[in-house]
Amino acid sequence: MRNFNGGGNMKNMMKQVQKLQKEMEAKRDEIIAKEFTVSSGGGVCSVTVNGRKELQKIDLNPEIVDKDDIETLSDLIIAATNEAIKQADEEMENAMGQFTNGFNVPGLF
Repeated sequence: MRNFNGGGNMKNMMKQVQKLQKEMEAKRDEIIAKEFTVSSGGGVCSVTVNGRKELQKIDLNPEIVDKDDIETLSDLIIAATNEAIKQADEEMENAMGQFTNGFNVPGLF
């Protein structure tokens, strides 16, 4: 049986992987805590989501609230929410891309 002296290299590689994993987790946690606010309708509607893509806040200009036109209000909220979620996704993808160099790792984020 052959004795491979690569054990030290494997140990160093595992340490590097663990360090990278901790850095990734820290960056992910940072983005999860971040808030993304987007406005629609020229600023009459704004929504805030966190990095988990959870809706945190909706701000509406009272002038836009028209009981006879709820559809427009709904459209503004949906548009702003979708854009805020998109920004949160892009921020997470860009941050994790630093660690993966563009390599798609399923289930990473």
